[in-house]
Amino acid sequence: MKKILVTGGCGYIGSHTLIDLISNGFDVISIDNHLRSHQQQLDAVEKITGRKIKNHIIDLCNAEAVHHFFETEKNIDGIIHFAALKSVPESVADPMFYYHNNLQSLINILVSAQKNNIKHFVFSSSCSVYGNAKELPVTELTPLQNAESPYGYTKQIGERIIADFATTHPEMNFILLRYFNPVGAHESALIGEVPFDKPNNLVPIITQTAIGKINSLTVFGNDYDTKDGSCVRDFIHVMDLANAHTKAMEHLTHHKNQTNYNIINLGSGNGYTVLEAIHAFENATAQKLNYTIGGRREGDTIAVYADITKATTTLGWKPTRDINTMMLTAWNWEKKMNQQ
Repeated sequence: MKKILVTGGCGYIGSHTLIDLISNGFDVISIDNHLRSHQQQLDAVEKITGRKIKNHIIDLCNAEAVHHFFETEKNIDGIIHFAALKSVPESVADPMFYYHNNLQSLINILVSAQKNNIKHFVFSSSCSVYGNAKELPVTELTPLQNAESPYGYTKQIGERIIADFATTHPEMNFILLRYFNPVGAHESALIGEVPFDKPNNLVPIITQTAIGKINSLTVFGNDYDTKDGSCVRDFIHVMDLANAHTKAMEHLTHHKNQTNYNIINLGSGNGYTVLEAIHAFENATAQKLNYTIGGRREGDTIAVYADITKATTTLGWKPTRDINTMMLTAWNWEKKMNQQ
């Protein structure tokens, strides 16, 4: 079995990707310092897969610790790099924290990967790199606009760092996955997104409102130039997203990359407004949501959704779960957490 290092393996997308990697025959290890994650995610992965995952509690911003890890953990075939902070409002409030954490960690792991002859690297990027795109749906060739938040800038800069690194290290191969809004949970309801403090992403806010943890959901703006005035997003089920990472790593390890630097969009290919997402949740779960309309929120992009043609043709991937499944699995996970 090929051995894959997943950084941020205890996080939301990382933990679901561990499940998909294992189900497709990979051996996996994790690095996660639990800054925004829980060990319980790996415990759930073990329940689902029957495989105990080794996690190394390392701060990837510590170059010496990263170097020591690669000296002791040998025979790694590829890296999927998730580990990063991801809250738009937090990045606006504390940009230096985001620049240091997200970029220094990337630099350290790239340098160590190259020194240890690890040739295959999948990077967790984001649709936030597009900013307020001038065309929809966005393709991989859509010109990047100014990012709307420091978080978005860290992804733009991270992509540039990898592009320059790929140029000077042609022996390595990179796929950068620009994904849209991951939502939902594993069908078992044993694992899902664990918000820290007050959630900032729409679907956890929806589910916490439905279960009573939050009194009311605020829709930030209803005066945008969209079908109902609320922002447009492309939601993708987290297990579909996880599978795309597995397919990206298979693509690299089977030497199918025609260049050593490839960018691929991952989304459902559909744009849903915030209000449409709310109504989809209500329809899928028969739960009525208490929500109000508020003002616009700093850092929010008006509308963005993906053209996923390249993911389909290059990776042989396409999402299989619709928005109702996304909302239902998210709700089942919320109810499961409330029982614990």
